[in-house]
Amino acid sequence: MHLNRLSFKDKVLFLDYLNLDKHYLGTYSFLNIYINQALYDVYWMIIKDNLCIFFKDRIGMFLYLPPLGKKKDKQVISEIFRILNRFNQNKIISRIENVEEKDIYFYKDLGFRVKEKYPDYLYLREDLINLKGNRFKSKRALINYFTKNYKFRCFDFSLKYKSSCLKLYENWMKERKNRYHDEIYHALLIDSLKMLKLLFKGYSKLELKGFVVEIDDKLEAFSLGYPLNAEVFCILYEIADLKVKGLAQFIFYFFCQKLSDYKYINALDDSGLENLRKTKLSYHPYKIIPAYIITQNG
Repeated sequence: MHLNRLSFKDKVLFLDYLNLDKHYLGTYSFLNIYINQALYDVYWMIIKDNLCIFFKDRIGMFLYLPPLGKKKDKQVISEIFRILNRFNQNKIISRIENVEEKDIYFYKDLGFRVKEKYPDYLYLREDLINLKGNRFKSKRALINYFTKNYKFRCFDFSLKYKSSCLKLYENWMKERKNRYHDEIYHALLIDSLKMLKLLFKGYSKLELKGFVVEIDDKLEAFSLGYPLNAEVFCILYEIADLKVKGLAQFIFYFFCQKLSDYKYINALDDSGLENLRKTKLSYHPYKIIPAYIITQNG
């Protein structure tokens, strides 16, 4: 068994396998996999023409995505769990994450347990730029308030904004920590900062698009995302000064306007956080995309 450590030179290979099928979960992206190196050691290997992506930390090892190949093979699954079980002292840790709904019966038929994970929130871009009807009344009001009461400018993101974005994120993180006293949430905020730093480090080699908003020549908001496929664009970061009324709603609206090549916007998952779930639901998703975790019985 030989596990390869992930590097940028693997991008073309990964894209070949990721593009074998159309995916709607934001995890099925090289960029998403790459920035998780801020939290995990990421390895890969080919098993019977299937790309298998392993994540490892001090707790153990798991498969981040189901095997990527032209057809499902129970022998590949058996080999994956053999590798995981050999590495993990506690076999409960051995698992396959981010399995799509269309594939769960394949694993059930093999006798595996299937557990639902946090879903992604998928929106019609048309809904997010038109904001029609009473259901979007509060969003329209906040955006109108911002545009009428602040002198602002919007710019395409570039690395010259890196230090300002990191400073804004750190200030935003402090405010979120003061508002929500959930230790898990605090840990997720720190993890997100680590991934943001790695994202900036690899910016020139990653398919990243974003915008910043300046008010009185000071950067007060930024949003970053990546294309998942020809139809779907994923919003990865949306950070705004919480004291500026309507700014968060405005940058999301502005970004979606600029994404005219895409039919859908994926706002990714809610990490199981109630406040984040409420925010994502308030934009009335077109569809909630489930994700599943596969574990062994017994």
